[in-house]
Amino acid sequence: MTTTPVSYPDEVERRREQRAWYFYDWANSAYVTTVLTVLFSPYLASVAETAACGAAGTPERPCTVDLRLLGIPISPGSLPLYVITATTLLSALALPIVGAITDRSHHKKRILGAFAWLGAGAAASMVFVAGTNWQLGVLLLFVGNLCLASSIVVYDAILCDIATPDERDRVSSRGWALGYLGGGLLLVINLALVQGHTLLGLSTTSAVRLSLLSAGLWWAGFTFVPFLRLRDRPPIAVVPEPGGVARQSLGQLFTTLREARAYPMTLLFLVAYLFFNDGVQTVIYASSIYSASQLGLGQSVLIATILLVQFVAFGGALLFGRLAARWGSRRCILAALWVWVGVVVAAYFLPVRQVAPVLVLGVFIGIVLGGTQALSRSLYSQFVPKGREAEYFSLYQAAERGTSWFGTLVFGLVHQLTHSYRPAIIALVFFFVVGFVLLLRVDPRRAIRDAGNELPKVI
Repeated sequence: MTTTPVSYPDEVERRREQRAWYFYDWANSAYVTTVLTVLFSPYLASVAETAACGAAGTPERPCTVDLRLLGIPISPGSLPLYVITATTLLSALALPIVGAITDRSHHKKRILGAFAWLGAGAAASMVFVAGTNWQLGVLLLFVGNLCLASSIVVYDAILCDIATPDERDRVSSRGWALGYLGGGLLLVINLALVQGHTLLGLSTTSAVRLSLLSAGLWWAGFTFVPFLRLRDRPPIAVVPEPGGVARQSLGQLFTTLREARAYPMTLLFLVAYLFFNDGVQTVIYASSIYSASQLGLGQSVLIATILLVQFVAFGGALLFGRLAARWGSRRCILAALWVWVGVVVAAYFLPVRQVAPVLVLGVFIGIVLGGTQALSRSLYSQFVPKGREAEYFSLYQAAERGTSWFGTLVFGLVHQLTHSYRPAIIALVFFFVVGFVLLLRVDPRRAIRDAGNELPKVI
């Protein structure tokens, strides 16, 4: 494989495309917050519990009857977590091929739009999940998560086209911050809808289903901003192998897996990220189930807490972007991981039906959530060989939001064995500690040099 020299747009053009790029975080965060983080996991669990036990479980009377899927017993309360796990396992096979195709394509933004609009259609269709129809919910959650992950592979790769190495911490942080703001604004609308459902003549269930519909429409509509304003570029990599794009992409996938040994620090970062991001993602996805089923908090309290996290995370992402400019992104991530350990330990001791401690914990989550995710993305972008961004980001995305599998699997299994979410939440400490130890061993300067990239002023 040969590569052409990297040429960035001039500053005015870069800023214009960066502003358009931010809006895909704004667009897809509606699905991440309204569907994945707040509403759909507990809603799907309640639909599954109704199918298994005749009614949704409560903290005093939990549903302990298993569903049967292909003869396998499935706890209704663990069903959403198992769907996320299954999606991630498929992603491990599919996303590298998506990335390889993207790296060879002249039409990255079209690929981005195709995955985004298919995922948005699945999210909007969740309005039809009702009664005991948990099977439809499983299918739509599966499609939505897979399309989200695929679209972000393309989205993250575009970061390397529109931002220089010294700009990436700032650009990545602003993208995450705008995503938290957009997701939070839609949650305000949905909070009003769920809280005021009686004034509109709706049931709580109907209000939740309309909120799911709104997330799909939001995702689809705002995707038009990057689709119309980003510029397609020819691929950097020039590959002489014969055959069509799909055949070449499969060949590049195997080449990547074979050649990845030449980038040991990049691989070490990926393993570290797999662990600590699994912890982050599991906290995000399990928070709604933990609050509703373990702590007995109502839907309105849950939405208000997540809304608080969203707006605090907006400031947290911008704060960590500024800190990274002075201290380096790796040091900032390491500091954030210790805060995550404290968050998980504190969550284990939260009292039942007490709102104030949950809100306090939500503030701490918001501060480190945006910084951890934004700086991980920008730091990893420095470790990726030129012309292979989408393919390497597909490996990164396998552990990114919506595709965590080991953490959700552990959380679901511990709950199924104990019928309590408290032992499950404390088990997540393991992921943050292991991630910290591994990240501590990553040499970022060596990783950047090995990838053949330019060293930024501050690492």
